[in-house]
Amino acid sequence: MSVFKKTLLASSMMLVSSHAFAAAFQLAEQSVSGLGRAYAGEASVADDASVIARNPALMSQFDSTMLSVGAMYVEPDVSLRGTSTNNGVAPNKLDDSSIAPSAVVPAVYFMTPINESLFLGMGVYSQFGLATEFVTDYAAGQLAGETEIVTVNTNLSVAYEVSKEFTVALGVNYVYADAKIVRTFGASPLPVPAATQAMHLEGDDSGYGWNLGLSYQIDDDSRFGLHYRSETDIVFDGEFSNQLPAGAPFNGTAGSTLPGSLELTLPAIAEFSGSHTISESSSLHYSVLWTGWSSFKTLAAEVKGRGTVFSKDENFSNSMRYAIGADHQYGNDLKLRLGIAYDKSPADPYHMSISIPDTDRMWYSFGAEYQVSKNSSLDFGVSFLRGKTQHFVEKDNLGQAWGFESNGHATVLGVQFNLGF
Repeated sequence: MSVFKKTLLASSMMLVSSHAFAAAFQLAEQSVSGLGRAYAGEASVADDASVIARNPALMSQFDSTMLSVGAMYVEPDVSLRGTSTNNGVAPNKLDDSSIAPSAVVPAVYFMTPINESLFLGMGVYSQFGLATEFVTDYAAGQLAGETEIVTVNTNLSVAYEVSKEFTVALGVNYVYADAKIVRTFGASPLPVPAATQAMHLEGDDSGYGWNLGLSYQIDDDSRFGLHYRSETDIVFDGEFSNQLPAGAPFNGTAGSTLPGSLELTLPAIAEFSGSHTISESSSLHYSVLWTGWSSFKTLAAEVKGRGTVFSKDENFSNSMRYAIGADHQYGNDLKLRLGIAYDKSPADPYHMSISIPDTDRMWYSFGAEYQVSKNSSLDFGVSFLRGKTQHFVEKDNLGQAWGFESNGHATVLGVQFNLGF
């Protein structure tokens, strides 16, 4: 597939590439109704058709066809400050006030009952994405030039109501993924301009996974939910090139392209949630989400006939996310939401990276749902993400050590339209 066609497909599905604002390059932004609660109770709350993303077993809570269309705007504030070098370059040459672009993350869901016990749903959304970009002559260019991962997940799910209390659901995920990695030579003792491309690799692939959802209604006031999503293996097949001379000692490609590939395993995800009615108009929700990031140990690129041309140890660990939230029915037409969450980073403190900057973060969220008519509603949500400051040193292939202080915050705004018919 040509670069133009890959870019066109990715753009049409995702609008723009997404910077990850859950752990590592995981995206939490699948629904705007959940955004207002900091995604607390996502496997147990039956708000709208977006339940397909986090627990399709909840489709049994609806007795009519529903369509939900939403979009979330992510405004990141990810900055770097240079703290040290070992090659005479002034540390302030590493300063960068904005390494992540803003993004729009869309999603669309449709579900319908087949009969009283069987339900069918389909969703198109994203669960993983990343985009960081540095200037072409960045001093530490070998560590981070341009890094981009875009994924689009198409899910088809079926739910079966075993009893009035218990529902089980099974789904199939088709994941399209597009990746791009560009690295420049950066500052060095060698007579090579800093903006010279040392690596340019981009490609795409698709893979399949599955998901399982369970919903148990204890009584009229309490419900528990459990959802599991399997790993998905992706092998990005594409093109590799650089601007280094073809002869010794660089053995570059001098701008010509060669077949290349990069393997990546999108991790498994499991979530347990509970929802409880605490008064006639108010409900409490909570979630514990586990992500199996231990499958992501190394990011490496292979080129036919040249072996490994890029390798970066990530050494991620499994991560946890904890969220608690509530909603309150304020009058007949307005529902208010709020939530707070703690998102634990999977990054190894001894393998920190400026290409995939990550840190523990807190979510502070607010939202509302307005009933436009008997069969339609609008959701609004906003989240303020605050990450802690990180200090680390990263080395490039020439042994140059670059010290950084990183800060990562973000604001997420969302709107969603829901229509029942």
